[in-house]
Amino acid sequence: MENPRELFQIMTRRFGLLNRNCCTVGGCDISLVQNHILYEIDRRHKPSMQQIADTLGTDITTFSRQIQSLMKLNLVEKTTDPDDRRVQTLSLTTEGKYVATTIDTQMNEYLEEVFSFMSEFEKETVLRSVKLFNEAMAKSSKCCAPISV
Repeated sequence: MENPRELFQIMTRRFGLLNRNCCTVGGCDISLVQNHILYEIDRRHKPSMQQIADTLGTDITTFSRQIQSLMKLNLVEKTTDPDDRRVQTLSLTTEGKYVATTIDTQMNEYLEEVFSFMSEFEKETVLRSVKLFNEAMAKSSKCCAPISV
């Protein structure tokens, strides 16, 4: 039987998840973490900072630094919620929306190319398997837990 860890190591490298920057759009180098943040903000309507930090499993202090860097790049705006002044909501600027859409398009084109090397049955099998695997990971007591050294 194949070594599961080795399979995931190879997939991680091929997805470029170890690269310092996951992509460059319009002269902006975007890290993998920043990419995840842009994606999550884009999926929601004015989410709070805490909502996105929780979704990504990131502590709020680290997350705040990432938001500051995205604000300096003029990709994200932070606004105080008028109903609860303690809450900061996030939205993408026009540039941020462009970057998020461009990355999304690039990733979809990449996946489309990868899936083109498979039959429709193989593609559906992979997608069903990944969904099943994600659901199983969500049930794990170790999922998303910080690694203790």
